[in-house]
Amino acid sequence: MKRHWRLLARYFAQYAKVRLAYKADFIIAFFSSMAATVLGFGFVLVLFTKIPRLQDWSFDEVMFLYGFSLIPLGFFNVVSWNLYDFSELYIIEGRFDRVLLRPVSTLYQVVFEKFRLESLQEVVTGILVVGYCVRRMHLELGAMDFLWFAVTVICGAGIYLAVFLILTAVSFWFEDRVGIVPPVFNMLNFGRYPLTIYNVFIQFLLSWIIPFGFATFYPTTHFLGRTAFTLYFHLVPVVAAGFTLLAVVVWNRGVANYSSTGT
Repeated sequence: MKRHWRLLARYFAQYAKVRLAYKADFIIAFFSSMAATVLGFGFVLVLFTKIPRLQDWSFDEVMFLYGFSLIPLGFFNVVSWNLYDFSELYIIEGRFDRVLLRPVSTLYQVVFEKFRLESLQEVVTGILVVGYCVRRMHLELGAMDFLWFAVTVICGAGIYLAVFLILTAVSFWFEDRVGIVPPVFNMLNFGRYPLTIYNVFIQFLLSWIIPFGFATFYPTTHFLGRTAFTLYFHLVPVVAAGFTLLAVVVWNRGVANYSSTGT
């Protein structure tokens, strides 16, 4: 474990040096990412100029949920770069052969070979928005709540990573340049709003098939005092652990199924 943490620090430091060497490119990427975040909040603001409440959810509660959703998503986005282009870069072009030759886990190398540094702004923005909403709603959070906050953020990022690792691992069996990751990525937006506003099918899909609800919605219900979802809230670590284990199993089977391009 100590060795892997040291490798992670070196991976990050080396990539940060390369990324920041092209300052103009990084600045453009940072402000593009920030603009997308601002537009997302802008949509919520416009929505609540038309309606006083979203079902039984107030503006502050939806903003809290939206802000919280940015935190695990931001951490996931930092390490998810290779997952989007995995099929084309690693399978079709044969770069995965190089990964297999190194004495480090293939999964570790793929996830931590690149970092999307500009996505750290999502984490910072999310924390600021959550803090602002806590003050506006006068929420009283104890020490255990802050601990649960950290745990659920880690679990949320883990759920995102697990889901997309499973989808990425499909590339070991089906070589597709486009892949199935982008359509599922678009479903992340559903988890930024209360699941109760969707029909039963969407709620089931986002809870038990693609569990984005456990990454964002169910954790926030605890901090907002919505006791109807207490059971789901306590299942967050279980769902995160279960899908992470499933992702590792699928990945390892995919690696065993991999055959080199021969180039």
